[in-house]
Amino acid sequence: MSRLTDFDISLYLDSPEVIAEYLTQVLKDGDTDELLEAIGHIAKAKGMSQISKDTGLGRESLYKTFQAGAKPRFETVLKVLNSLDIKLQAVS
Repeated sequence: MSRLTDFDISLYLDSPEVIAEYLTQVLKDGDTDELLEAIGHIAKAKGMSQISKDTGLGRESLYKTFQAGAKPRFETVLKVLNSLDIKLQAVS
């Protein structure tokens, strides 16, 4: 009997272009929980320990911050995005 493994998207977030496209698609959907999870996946791909060092936030709290249903402060999200070198841009 074979077993399927869980899909881990963070294993495929290996370039700035892939990360940008991933976030763009998530933002188009407009789901806040999905966006937070996506940022968490990107942080995991980059290394949660490094993000923790860069932001001064605890590694375990970062994992909790980007789970579905979490309500993180915008300041926290911005710290992580800056650590990931992700820039948000408004376009009309």
